[in-house]
Amino acid sequence: MSMDNYGSEGGMMSEINVTPLVDVMLVLLTVFIVTAPLLMNAVSVKLPKASAEVAITKPKTAHISVTDNGDIYLDQTKYSQAQLETQLKSASVNPNYAVEIYADEKVFYGVVAKVMAAIQRAGIAKFSFVMLPDVAAPKSVPTGA
Repeated sequence: MSMDNYGSEGGMMSEINVTPLVDVMLVLLTVFIVTAPLLMNAVSVKLPKASAEVAITKPKTAHISVTDNGDIYLDQTKYSQAQLETQLKSASVNPNYAVEIYADEKVFYGVVAKVMAAIQRAGIAKFSFVMLPDVAAPKSVPTGA
């Protein structure tokens, strides 16, 4: 800091010297301007065009339906709990095997839980629940008024 020659008390100067800050910023700006073009791909290449068939492999999906009275269907065929598990075990050799569960809204939770346990015991890791969107539901919940 420098001494204040204009004050009567000879105190310290309270202004910030910005010259070193400007010098550092100009050096950094110069470095970025010089190195930015080097970071870009300098070689222009025109890539060839080719068409190819893209093979999209969809996973085999099984549909399990649970009716309101507790009946279990695997792809339109009615099974018991034990039969369902054996059918799923035979199909689970495919690692892409997935299961979609369609459960009636009136079915007891215990029946759906047993179906989920059978899927897990069969070694199937991919399963999902299918439901219809509720169009009457509000998009946002109003806050208190």
